[in-house]
Amino acid sequence: MSQQENMPGETCPVARTLDVIGDRWSWLIVRDAFDGIRRFGEFQKNLGMARNILASRLRALTEQGVLEIAPASDGSAYQEYVLTPKGEDLFTVVVGLRQWGEQHLFARREKHSTLIERASGKPVPRISLHDQDGQALRPQDTIVKKVTPQNRS
Repeated sequence: MSQQENMPGETCPVARTLDVIGDRWSWLIVRDAFDGIRRFGEFQKNLGMARNILASRLRALTEQGVLEIAPASDGSAYQEYVLTPKGEDLFTVVVGLRQWGEQHLFARREKHSTLIERASGKPVPRISLHDQDGQALRPQDTIVKKVTPQNRS
């Protein structure tokens, strides 16, 4: 069964995305995967979540193709959870959530983490959307257009 068949009639991409990865634990697992965490025990230790909830979320993320199970990179008998290309495509979303939180949820001098570009050692610039001419896009500059599927031959 395709992922689209799991969400019949749902035409909103945001709603479909939330159906796949819309809960706190799933986002935190993905965040940790971007931070290099790969093993069940590491996820559990870092997140402090119950084993059954973690197992359920990891299974769902794997079934949806966000993570995949791979042999342990150190050659041991363990398995690891790694982001797939589909999972890696969530990077911009995770960074956007992080930057929104940094801007709106911390007091001016309150301690928090920040995302640093490895090569330069500098904070990652704020994400912004631009139109075809490179101008900043604001919400009022966009509309949602329903797309009609085209017949495939």
